[in-house]
Amino acid sequence: MKAYGFSSSNSQPILFEQPTAQPIGHDLLIEIEAIAINPVDMKVKAGISNTLQTPKIIGWDACGTVTAIGDKVVLFKVGDNVFYAGDVTRPGCYADHQLVDERIVGLAPKSLSAAEIAAMPLTSITAWEALFSRLKITREHDAGKTILIIGGAGGVGSIAIQLAKVIADLNVITTASRSESEKWCLKMGADQVINHHGDLVHQYHALAQHDPDYILCLNDTDRHFAAMAALIAPQGMICSIVGSQEKHDLDCLKSKSAGFVWEFMFTRPMFNTHDMIAQHHLLNQVAQLLDEGKLVSTLTQIIGPMTADNINTAHQKIQTGTTMGKLALAPISV
Repeated sequence: MKAYGFSSSNSQPILFEQPTAQPIGHDLLIEIEAIAINPVDMKVKAGISNTLQTPKIIGWDACGTVTAIGDKVVLFKVGDNVFYAGDVTRPGCYADHQLVDERIVGLAPKSLSAAEIAAMPLTSITAWEALFSRLKITREHDAGKTILIIGGAGGVGSIAIQLAKVIADLNVITTASRSESEKWCLKMGADQVINHHGDLVHQYHALAQHDPDYILCLNDTDRHFAAMAALIAPQGMICSIVGSQEKHDLDCLKSKSAGFVWEFMFTRPMFNTHDMIAQHHLLNQVAQLLDEGKLVSTLTQIIGPMTADNINTAHQKIQTGTTMGKLALAPISV
């Protein structure tokens, strides 16, 4: 198989070949058709502390075709079109083939292009788990309640807005920092948009009579923690996906009996949790909703085929912090 990898934290993408591993157990061997780029790619690359003899393959967002299956596989067959994020502890998708556990793979939507499909898995899993596993939102109990999504125009925010509306029928107030990103959030289904570079508490109260029942933080937990603590409704819940560099006193939530929880979409595969297959089920549901037109792909740009130059271009765009939706590389012809 051919792949692009990185030998150090500051290396350029290196094209190399290695034997194609054969699947055992629950693994699928997938021939990759398109991939999408996420901030985690750069974080993992930055964490390469020594010069590696075999370059590290990163990337956790892809779609493709199953070409071989392990002896314990029961969910898929050879020839199935699939999409997935994968496991950050295993080699990623900057390659023409990849091994992935079937329990974190979904059947791909039938009505979208490969690039449109590849844009969806990681962010869909993150948003779904944050809303429905961590915040435990249900349509039955929460329809009509309000969620504040901080950072609505990025990859996770773009699908979180849609899921909050389509699955739970929430009132969605989100944040954006530019006029074009505000328009994007409204296009994704947000009811109202405020600017996260301004005073969130003042802006929120100018829009809404009631404090948010839920807050999903997708942008700088440290910067927004005080505002989230001030805004969250009594007995409300806050979820963040952005790691904190500072210590925060959770006692500020005590009088409200409010809670704070993290979402990390790699937790289930990293720790082989008993409910790991939940990612398979949720991806299948996302695929169905995409085919029904109830959700839309958040793809905003296809950079081009997977080449070293295009990988660098995609990374540079992500690192600006201003991209809306998702960036993809397709076709995969390494």
